[in-house]
Amino acid sequence: MPLTRQDPSSAGRRGRRRATSGRKVLRWSATGVALVILGTAGAGYLYYEHLNSNIEKGERSSGDSKAQRTEPNAAGQTPLNILLIGSDSRASDKNVALGGSSDNRDNPPLGDVQMLVHLSADRKNANVVTIPRDTRVDIPECTDPETKKTYPATNGIINESLGRGGAGCTLATWENLTGVYVDHWMTIDFAGVVSMADAIGGVEVCVKQNVWDRPLPGMRGGSGLKLKAGTRKVQGEQALQWLRTRHAWGSDLLRARAQHMYMNSMIRTLKEQSIFSDTGRLMDLAESATKSLTVSEEIGTVKKLYGLGMQLKTVPTNRITMTTMPNVQDPLDENHVVPDGENAEQVWRMLRDDVPFDANGKDKQKSGEKDEDGKVSKDPAAPDAEIAVQVRNGTGSDTQAAATGRAGAVAQQLVGEGFTQAVADPSAALSRERTVVSYPSADLEGDAQQVAKSLGIPLTSVKRSTDVSGITLVVGADWREGTAYPEEKEPEAGDIPDNADAINGSDKNQCMEVYEPYRW
Repeated sequence: MPLTRQDPSSAGRRGRRRATSGRKVLRWSATGVALVILGTAGAGYLYYEHLNSNIEKGERSSGDSKAQRTEPNAAGQTPLNILLIGSDSRASDKNVALGGSSDNRDNPPLGDVQMLVHLSADRKNANVVTIPRDTRVDIPECTDPETKKTYPATNGIINESLGRGGAGCTLATWENLTGVYVDHWMTIDFAGVVSMADAIGGVEVCVKQNVWDRPLPGMRGGSGLKLKAGTRKVQGEQALQWLRTRHAWGSDLLRARAQHMYMNSMIRTLKEQSIFSDTGRLMDLAESATKSLTVSEEIGTVKKLYGLGMQLKTVPTNRITMTTMPNVQDPLDENHVVPDGENAEQVWRMLRDDVPFDANGKDKQKSGEKDEDGKVSKDPAAPDAEIAVQVRNGTGSDTQAAATGRAGAVAQQLVGEGFTQAVADPSAALSRERTVVSYPSADLEGDAQQVAKSLGIPLTSVKRSTDVSGITLVVGADWREGTAYPEEKEPEAGDIPDNADAINGSDKNQCMEVYEPYRW
């Protein structure tokens, strides 16, 4: 009988996900280590050219994405979003030795670990979100920058995006799902995790019971992690085992929690160490960091990574919050998950609006309030009767069918408001989490904003897009009934849904519960 355990934070969903033969999960902690190290590695310029030659680079986006950068706040600052990807690639002997499954050596890599680091516009806090590897999403059309092969758009598991055009395809997938513009990506493989874990010198983790993640009758796999109860320091291959452990915690979702605990502990460890006083160790860390990472080409130098790290290292640990995307069981496959509607959208909105996941700042509202006047187009709107508007139904989602008649109802409301050229698009319904008003060129921005204002749609939902030929209103899943856009409470700092499993970076009391069959 399969050994499973219900995830306490997700009632109704099986605790154990289907084991995938030959696939082990790489955890992303080394990437975060690299960011912190490079932020303190000023002495690394002694080896500038050498370190530059260590860094592998790739195209930022290789997929079809329409996400736009967040507008600057009143101080002219913008947030920074970095996508961290852990690859299960078996492309080297060392990765095969660490990850096993040499039969899969030539298979496309899977992005089994994916998380977004959002650094606030004022650089005072950092929000981190993991999307579980078995999440079903829309993957856009992507072209592999090396082979030039084009992969058609598909609906599939998010970890498959890495093999459909590289990290740039995974980035485009995230942008389309969240509406968040992603500035950069970084990837790391098994060998890189071990190298970085050795370089840092160990990180403290905690288990409530003795743990041994090993094969059991009816359950293959296991990372090999074996620890006694209590707080223990792990490094090198044992750190990789911690980050890959799944069965001993009981689920993929709980594995993400263990990774977040590790990452927070690692950040605290680095902040406590006097790296500047030990030049030799500093250079070892910089060497490991540059060899471990592949990065998007626009940040592919030590100087640019150094600048990036300098921005990240100043964030206090109590302003760093690790979360997992709120999710529910996939209605099409019990072994997969999908975003949890309004709760997931709350997380994405907080990222788009630059709202802290923590409530530990002096300003309990947004980290950098936008100038309201800066949102309004300087281009005056035409008279309402002269503005042509196409209305489309986008109220469907992964968990519910589109509401019938929405395009017609909203178009009729617009006509009643004086937009006599508003028409409903009779084509097939779309799937959009949020309502959006799109316009193709700057001279139509004022018209698009006028349409939004007439229905109470926030101006943050007015977007420029090359996908439309005129002003287009897509009624999203957030507006399934009524003719006036539902009022929304502006999210405030700390308004994270309960099922995001948030862990603050200053919390030293986190300890993993071991699923009983894996205790010893």
